[in-house]
Amino acid sequence: MKKTETLKKNYEFRHVLTKGKYYSGKYIEAFCINNNLEENKIGIAVGTKIGKATKRNYLKRMIREAYRLNKNDAKMGKSIVFLIKKRTNIDEISFKVVEKDIIEMLKKIGQV
Repeated sequence: MKKTETLKKNYEFRHVLTKGKYYSGKYIEAFCINNNLEENKIGIAVGTKIGKATKRNYLKRMIREAYRLNKNDAKMGKSIVFLIKKRTNIDEISFKVVEKDIIEMLKKIGQV
């Protein structure tokens, strides 16, 4: 199984966040831009106000897994940054909710 390519550098995140198109779900926001490659690259950012490190890492793992299971719904050649909304209560979030948000956003991204 091939590992999902990720955005790692600060300038990559900044480029997608400033130039990318915005999509919103109930708990997750996404910014997307073309990257002229044959695969998608994703970045995940969770603010420190959401919770402690273990909670933030748990949310990142959930987003990464939901994307991996549904990445066929998105067009290839995109850079996508997923953000957790600031006023999100961690206790309300489950994998099903995250997956539903990701699916809706990937469908919107695929239509563009």
